[in-house]
Amino acid sequence: MISTKARYALRVMIDLAEHQDKGYIPLKDIAGRQEVSEKYLEIIIKTLVKGKMLKGLRGKGGGYMLLRRPEDYIIGEIIEITEGPLAPVACLAPNAEPCGRKENCRTLPLWQKFDSLIHNFFYGITLEDLMKGNF
Repeated sequence: MISTKARYALRVMIDLAEHQDKGYIPLKDIAGRQEVSEKYLEIIIKTLVKGKMLKGLRGKGGGYMLLRRPEDYIIGEIIEITEGPLAPVACLAPNAEPCGRKENCRTLPLWQKFDSLIHNFFYGITLEDLMKGNF
């Protein structure tokens, strides 16, 4: 299940994209428009800054802005920065321990196909697509 952290991260990214012509956007403005507490958004935005999705500026005239154009952000990337890997089962997660049952696992092809569907879906949509409803 995708948590509120990832869902709100997407909302923040859309908000910043829609207001990118205004320069740095204060956290309180984003929180007000998105009706999310500033405290919770601070946590999310810190993750996005650390993941090199946003840049921030402190002080008067400060706030946050996108580092790239909306069409250069991939939704899967944003979700994985906030949620971690989207792998549906532990054995398909990046850097997973090798599974001793891999050769005989009758369900592995199912999970691999599902993993591929998830990845292809979220990695096939950009922030711009979300803004325009093109997906």
